[in-house]
Amino acid sequence: MTSDTAPRPTQLYPELPLTLTLTGSGRPLLVLHGGHGPAHAEKIREHFEATYTVMVPTHPGWNGTPRPAWFSGVDDLANGYLDLLEDEGHRDVVVIATSFGGWIASEMAVRDRGRRISRMVLIDPIGPEIPGHTMQLDWEQPDGGPMPPNMRVVYAYAGQSLTDPKLLRRLRRVQTPTLVLWGENDTVYPPEYGRTYAEAFSDARFEVIPGAGHIPVHGAPEATFAAIDSFLSAS
Repeated sequence: MTSDTAPRPTQLYPELPLTLTLTGSGRPLLVLHGGHGPAHAEKIREHFEATYTVMVPTHPGWNGTPRPAWFSGVDDLANGYLDLLEDEGHRDVVVIATSFGGWIASEMAVRDRGRRISRMVLIDPIGPEIPGHTMQLDWEQPDGGPMPPNMRVVYAYAGQSLTDPKLLRRLRRVQTPTLVLWGENDTVYPPEYGRTYAEAFSDARFEVIPGAGHIPVHGAPEATFAAIDSFLSAS
Protein backbone atom coordinates (compact mmCIF):
# COMPACT_ATOMS: atom_id res chain seq x y z
CA MET A 1 0.00 0.00 0.00
CA THR A 2 1.27 3.46 -0.89
CA SER A 3 1.18 5.84 2.08
CA ASP A 4 3.27 8.72 0.74
CA THR A 5 1.06 11.81 0.59
CA ALA A 6 3.56 13.91 -1.36
CA PRO A 7 1.95 15.20 -4.60
CA ARG A 8 2.81 13.19 -7.69
CA PRO A 9 3.92 15.23 -10.74
CA THR A 10 1.23 14.82 -13.40
CA GLN A 11 0.86 16.58 -16.72
CA LEU A 12 -2.85 16.83 -17.44
CA TYR A 13 -2.28 18.71 -20.71
CA PRO A 14 0.93 20.06 -22.30
CA GLU A 15 0.36 23.50 -20.77
CA LEU A 16 -1.24 22.30 -17.56
CA PRO A 17 0.53 20.43 -14.75
CA LEU A 18 -1.72 18.86 -12.12
CA THR A 19 -1.00 18.46 -8.43
CA LEU A 20 -2.18 14.94 -7.57
CA THR A 21 -1.90 13.02 -4.30
CA LEU A 22 -2.05 9.25 -4.75
CA THR A 23 -2.25 6.84 -1.80
CA GLY A 24 -3.48 3.35 -0.99
CA SER A 25 -4.16 0.38 -3.25
CA GLY A 26 -7.15 -1.36 -4.74
CA ARG A 27 -10.19 -0.06 -6.59
CA PRO A 28 -9.67 3.52 -7.82
CA LEU A 29 -11.38 6.29 -5.88
CA LEU A 30 -11.28 9.91 -7.04
CA VAL A 31 -11.87 12.60 -4.41
CA LEU A 32 -12.89 16.07 -5.64
CA HIS A 33 -12.54 18.82 -3.08
CA GLY A 34 -14.76 21.83 -2.62
CA GLY A 35 -14.05 25.52 -2.85
CA HIS A 36 -12.06 25.77 0.36
CA GLY A 37 -9.36 23.49 -1.03
CA PRO A 38 -7.88 20.00 -0.82
CA ALA A 39 -7.37 20.09 2.95
CA HIS A 40 -11.09 19.36 3.28
CA ALA A 41 -10.56 16.08 1.40
CA GLU A 42 -8.04 14.69 3.89
CA LYS A 43 -10.56 12.87 6.07
CA ILE A 44 -11.97 11.13 3.00
CA ARG A 45 -8.50 10.08 1.85
CA GLU A 46 -7.57 8.80 5.30
CA HIS A 47 -10.79 6.81 5.59
CA PHE A 48 -10.45 5.01 2.26
CA GLU A 49 -6.75 4.61 1.55
CA ALA A 50 -6.57 1.25 3.33
CA THR A 51 -8.88 -0.37 0.77
CA TYR A 52 -8.81 1.91 -2.30
CA THR A 53 -6.29 3.63 -4.54
CA VAL A 54 -7.23 7.19 -3.59
CA MET A 55 -6.56 10.04 -6.00
CA VAL A 56 -6.91 13.59 -4.70
CA PRO A 57 -6.18 16.24 -7.34
CA THR A 58 -5.83 19.88 -6.41
CA HIS A 59 -8.04 21.74 -8.85
CA PRO A 60 -5.84 24.00 -11.01
CA GLY A 61 -5.70 27.43 -9.41
CA TRP A 62 -6.19 26.27 -5.83
CA ASN A 63 -3.37 26.72 -3.31
CA GLY A 64 -1.44 28.76 -5.87
CA THR A 65 -1.24 25.97 -8.47
CA PRO A 66 -1.11 26.94 -12.16
CA ARG A 67 -4.35 27.63 -14.04
CA PRO A 68 -3.99 28.77 -17.66
CA ALA A 69 -6.47 31.42 -18.80
CA TRP A 70 -8.06 28.99 -21.26
CA PHE A 71 -8.85 26.51 -18.46
CA SER A 72 -11.81 28.47 -17.23
CA GLY A 73 -15.00 26.44 -16.77
CA VAL A 74 -16.46 23.64 -14.71
CA ASP A 75 -16.65 21.71 -17.99
CA ASP A 76 -12.87 22.04 -18.34
CA LEU A 77 -12.41 20.46 -14.92
CA ALA A 78 -14.88 17.66 -15.70
CA ASN A 79 -13.30 16.87 -19.06
CA GLY A 80 -9.82 17.09 -17.56
CA TYR A 81 -10.53 14.57 -14.83
CA LEU A 82 -12.20 12.19 -17.29
CA ASP A 83 -9.05 12.48 -19.41
CA LEU A 84 -6.98 11.72 -16.30
CA LEU A 85 -8.97 8.54 -15.64
CA GLU A 86 -8.54 7.49 -19.27
CA ASP A 87 -4.81 8.28 -19.31
CA GLU A 88 -4.31 6.23 -16.13
CA GLY A 89 -6.41 3.36 -17.50
CA HIS A 90 -8.89 3.48 -14.61
CA ARG A 91 -12.31 1.86 -14.75
CA ASP A 92 -14.85 0.97 -12.08
CA VAL A 93 -14.02 4.29 -10.43
CA VAL A 94 -15.73 5.57 -7.30
CA VAL A 95 -16.03 9.37 -7.15
CA ILE A 96 -16.57 11.13 -3.83
CA ALA A 97 -17.01 14.87 -4.10
CA THR A 98 -17.91 17.72 -1.78
CA SER A 99 -19.60 21.06 -2.50
CA PHE A 100 -18.02 22.59 -5.65
CA GLY A 101 -16.37 19.23 -6.28
CA GLY A 102 -19.85 17.73 -6.47
CA TRP A 103 -20.66 20.04 -9.34
CA ILE A 104 -17.54 18.85 -11.16
CA ALA A 105 -18.48 15.21 -10.49
CA SER A 106 -21.99 15.76 -11.84
CA GLU A 107 -20.57 17.26 -15.03
CA MET A 108 -18.18 14.31 -15.29
CA ALA A 109 -21.05 11.86 -15.03
CA VAL A 110 -22.97 13.66 -17.78
CA ARG A 111 -19.93 13.31 -20.06
CA ASP A 112 -18.81 9.82 -19.00
CA ARG A 113 -19.48 8.06 -22.32
CA GLY A 114 -16.82 5.48 -21.53
CA ARG A 115 -18.63 4.49 -18.31
CA ARG A 116 -15.48 4.77 -16.23
CA ILE A 117 -17.37 5.96 -13.15
CA SER A 118 -19.28 3.16 -11.43
CA ARG A 119 -20.45 4.89 -8.23
CA MET A 120 -20.74 8.49 -7.07
CA VAL A 121 -21.12 10.07 -3.66
CA LEU A 122 -21.98 13.77 -3.69
CA ILE A 123 -21.74 15.57 -0.36
CA ASP A 124 -23.68 18.86 -0.24
CA PRO A 125 -22.94 19.53 -3.92
CA ILE A 126 -23.64 22.85 -5.56
CA GLY A 127 -24.16 23.52 -9.26
CA PRO A 128 -27.66 23.39 -10.69
CA GLU A 129 -29.98 26.36 -10.66
CA ILE A 130 -33.09 25.24 -8.80
CA PRO A 131 -36.09 27.60 -8.62
CA GLY A 132 -36.87 28.85 -5.14
CA HIS A 133 -33.32 28.42 -3.86
CA THR A 134 -30.62 31.08 -3.66
CA MET A 135 -27.13 30.27 -2.53
CA GLN A 136 -26.20 31.69 0.87
CA LEU A 137 -22.44 32.04 0.85
CA ASP A 138 -20.76 30.99 4.08
CA TRP A 139 -17.20 31.57 2.97
CA GLU A 140 -17.20 35.36 3.18
CA GLN A 141 -14.86 36.62 5.87
CA PRO A 142 -16.84 37.39 9.06
CA ASP A 143 -14.80 40.53 9.69
CA GLY A 144 -15.62 41.93 6.25
CA GLY A 145 -12.12 41.23 4.97
CA PRO A 146 -11.23 40.00 1.48
CA MET A 147 -12.48 36.65 0.20
CA PRO A 148 -9.96 33.83 0.64
CA PRO A 149 -7.90 33.29 -2.55
CA ASN A 150 -9.20 29.75 -3.05
CA MET A 151 -12.78 30.99 -3.08
CA ARG A 152 -11.97 33.57 -5.75
CA VAL A 153 -10.95 30.71 -8.03
CA VAL A 154 -14.46 29.24 -7.75
CA TYR A 155 -15.80 32.36 -9.47
CA ALA A 156 -13.17 32.04 -12.20
CA TYR A 157 -14.63 28.66 -13.12
CA ALA A 158 -18.31 29.12 -12.31
CA GLY A 159 -19.06 32.78 -12.95
CA GLN A 160 -20.77 35.17 -10.58
CA SER A 161 -23.97 33.16 -10.28
CA LEU A 162 -22.16 29.97 -9.20
CA THR A 163 -24.95 27.99 -10.86
CA ASP A 164 -25.73 26.32 -14.17
CA PRO A 165 -29.35 26.55 -15.40
CA LYS A 166 -28.81 23.61 -17.79
CA LEU A 167 -27.30 21.02 -15.44
CA LEU A 168 -30.42 19.74 -13.70
CA ARG A 169 -32.06 18.71 -16.99
CA ARG A 170 -28.95 16.85 -18.12
CA LEU A 171 -28.66 14.68 -15.01
CA ARG A 172 -31.58 12.45 -16.02
CA ARG A 173 -29.30 10.72 -18.54
CA VAL A 174 -26.79 9.74 -15.84
CA GLN A 175 -27.08 6.01 -15.12
CA THR A 176 -24.36 5.92 -12.44
CA PRO A 177 -25.71 4.87 -9.01
CA THR A 178 -25.38 7.99 -6.88
CA LEU A 179 -25.68 8.83 -3.20
CA VAL A 180 -26.40 12.46 -2.33
CA LEU A 181 -25.68 13.34 1.30
CA TRP A 182 -26.79 16.59 2.88
CA GLY A 183 -25.97 18.25 6.16
CA GLU A 184 -29.17 18.95 8.08
CA ASN A 185 -27.93 22.42 8.99
CA ASP A 186 -26.25 23.36 5.70
CA THR A 187 -26.41 27.16 5.43
CA VAL A 188 -25.34 27.30 1.76
CA TYR A 189 -28.39 25.41 0.50
CA PRO A 190 -31.08 23.65 2.59
CA PRO A 191 -31.78 19.91 2.35
CA GLU A 192 -34.74 20.62 0.04
CA TYR A 193 -32.27 21.79 -2.60
CA GLY A 194 -30.29 18.58 -2.17
CA ARG A 195 -33.39 16.42 -2.45
CA THR A 196 -34.33 18.07 -5.75
CA TYR A 197 -30.73 17.64 -6.93
CA ALA A 198 -30.85 13.91 -6.13
CA GLU A 199 -34.24 13.43 -7.78
CA ALA A 200 -32.80 14.77 -11.05
CA PHE A 201 -30.62 11.65 -11.41
CA SER A 202 -32.13 8.48 -12.83
CA ASP A 203 -30.58 6.32 -10.08
CA ALA A 204 -29.88 8.22 -6.87
CA ARG A 205 -30.81 8.17 -3.23
CA PHE A 206 -30.80 11.04 -0.78
CA GLU A 207 -29.84 11.04 2.89
CA VAL A 208 -29.70 13.83 5.45
CA ILE A 209 -26.85 13.81 7.98
CA PRO A 210 -28.32 15.01 11.31
CA GLY A 211 -26.58 17.91 13.00
CA ALA A 212 -24.10 18.47 10.17
CA GLY A 213 -23.46 21.65 8.22
CA HIS A 214 -22.07 22.13 4.71
CA ILE A 215 -19.11 19.83 5.29
CA PRO A 216 -20.49 16.70 7.02
CA VAL A 217 -17.19 14.80 6.85
CA HIS A 218 -15.97 17.30 9.44
CA GLY A 219 -19.19 18.08 11.31
CA ALA A 220 -20.48 14.50 11.61
CA PRO A 221 -17.79 12.15 10.29
CA GLU A 222 -19.09 8.93 11.85
CA ALA A 223 -22.59 9.26 10.38
CA THR A 224 -21.23 10.48 7.05
CA PHE A 225 -18.78 7.63 6.56
CA ALA A 226 -21.32 5.07 7.79
CA ALA A 227 -23.70 6.21 5.03
CA ILE A 228 -20.94 6.14 2.39
CA ASP A 229 -19.63 2.74 3.47
CA SER A 230 -23.12 1.26 3.38
CA PHE A 231 -23.69 2.62 -0.13
CA LEU A 232 -20.35 1.40 -1.47
CA SER A 233 -20.64 -2.03 0.11
CA ALA A 234 -23.56 -2.72 -2.22
CA SER A 235 -21.36 -2.22 -5.32
